[in-house]
Amino acid sequence: MSGLRTSEEVDVQVRNRGQVPQEAEAYARRKVLVVISHVSEPILSAHVKLTQAAHASTARPATAQAVVDVNGRPVRAHVAATTMFEAVDLLQERLTARIARARRYRARGSRGGGPDDRTGQDGSGHEHRPHRQHLPAEERRIIRHKSFSLARQTPQDAVLDLEAMDHDFWLFTDLASGHDSVVYRDAVGGRHRMASLGTTGRQRDFEGPLSVSTVPVPVSDVDGAVRRLRLTGLPFVFFHDTGTGRGSVLYHRYDGHYGLITPAL
Repeated sequence: MSGLRTSEEVDVQVRNRGQVPQEAEAYARRKVLVVISHVSEPILSAHVKLTQAAHASTARPATAQAVVDVNGRPVRAHVAATTMFEAVDLLQERLTARIARARRYRARGSRGGGPDDRTGQDGSGHEHRPHRQHLPAEERRIIRHKSFSLARQTPQDAVLDLEAMDHDFWLFTDLASGHDSVVYRDAVGGRHRMASLGTTGRQRDFEGPLSVSTVPVPVSDVDGAVRRLRLTGLPFVFFHDTGTGRGSVLYHRYDGHYGLITPAL
């Protein structure tokens, strides 16, 4: 007997935050069921979070996020819009695109070709990604600190996880070198890049468009990383943490504060 779960059998869990319209929950559940009904692989779970900002002055106060477990690999999409129903429509579009892109990347990677930035679009597009709230630098705090064992994987597999989870970066331990590393999309060209604690810039060749930064990773403590993030205005800073000797990431959260990701020791 087949172990596949049809879209009707998947219990799409919807969680609301803020003054979300009453009909939005059922609407979001139907839209996600439409997406997963076209996926041939087993769908193990599906979770949706709908958030309505309390401040009316927010440009796009409605945000929708979905995480779908496709045969053991989570795929995530996150969008913002002026109304919750528009956000859910955009979420359906982006989630469909993220699942399709992740499947293409896995297929291409299994043939040894690596990811290809030229294939497909990201659904609703970058302009519908949530914008972070502006807080004065002196008010920002590190309000979330996550520490976990980093996956030991190839940079190509790290890119697969980056794309599937719709993040700005993906922190991992490079399988070949054993160094803590990060993959991300270049802000200018949108190409995948990798930075590593190891001196890999001129010593590694990858198939496909993945390139390796030759700029040394900054060495600092967490306070130094905060100062660097304030000065550069970048979405995140990957740094060699003098307190742990490991590679860590300090990043901007959507609420205007900071988040910190460190490897478990």
